[in-house]
Amino acid sequence: MPAKKGTKFNEYTFETKVEAIRLHIKEGWTYRRLMEKFGIADRHRLKEWMRKYKQLGEFGLMDQRGRRKEYIDQDRYIQKLKRENDMLKKCLEIWIQEMKHTNT
Repeated sequence: MPAKKGTKFNEYTFETKVEAIRLHIKEGWTYRRLMEKFGIADRHRLKEWMRKYKQLGEFGLMDQRGRRKEYIDQDRYIQKLKRENDMLKKCLEIWIQEMKHTNT
């Protein structure tokens, strides 16, 4: 059921999310027990946090609103830039060699 206009949603702090994930992974707490401890109404919210944690680590649990998508996983973005940089350097080397051969 879609939310009605003006509905106030619960917001959970980053620390709460990290603690819930830790308790589930390290100490084996069930979703039901976590829901009771933290006052979470929906078990699917916990599953979503777990999915994001598995994909991106703690960075995935941060509020991403307003962030550019390519910066969400900074390591992956840096690796992409390094690959692009390496490719451009190789292209430049090839171009320089071709220029030398055409000038001689």
